[in-house]
Amino acid sequence: MATRELLAELADRAQGALGYAITAEAAGGVDVAKRVQAGESFDVVVLSREAIERLIESGRLLRESRVDLAKSGVAVAVRAGAPRPDITSEQAVKAAVLSAQSVSYSTGPSGVYLEKLFARWGILEQIRARIVVAPPGIPVGSLVAKGSAQLGFQQLSELLHLAGIEVVGSLPESIQTITVFSGAIAATCVSPTLARALLDYMAAPETAALKQSYGMDSV
Repeated sequence: MATRELLAELADRAQGALGYAITAEAAGGVDVAKRVQAGESFDVVVLSREAIERLIESGRLLRESRVDLAKSGVAVAVRAGAPRPDITSEQAVKAAVLSAQSVSYSTGPSGVYLEKLFARWGILEQIRARIVVAPPGIPVGSLVAKGSAQLGFQQLSELLHLAGIEVVGSLPESIQTITVFSGAIAATCVSPTLARALLDYMAAPETAALKQSYGMDSV
């Protein structure tokens, strides 16, 4: 879901550049991985690099077909108009989490990382009852916007253009985690040459400015 808007625009632009129709569908990363693993037919799959590698190992995606497309760090958001906590240091983020009435993160890579971070800080069990995990496919920011969570953590790209919230900023470097999103060709793809052309287009240096407008960077 972190790449859904970016991929939709890249697919739209690629149609004109490559000369063939492209249909892009977005869903939560956990669900996408399950659908691919279950044998559902796709031409190209985009997920976190780790998820792509697991699907390659299972034989669902073609080996050597992975192309790294973009990367994104985790940011913090609050409801529009709410006080903005200090997140300029690791200790400040920890204090903000401890003082928040509710904290939300996703089931994706950023959520897995945050749960481990909270455990390392020794506060996971203390705040567990206040954690609101966004279901697959549901943006954390939407929970923050409607007041279901006071503090939201997710990929910057998923928070950047969402109504009803304010992005406080990215996590400080000492605790930042970068997720690389990659694409690969499905083993069921009947036109791997066209699929490779699409991946190459999405990874091209000319797409860097577009990726930045969606809160992501080229790899």
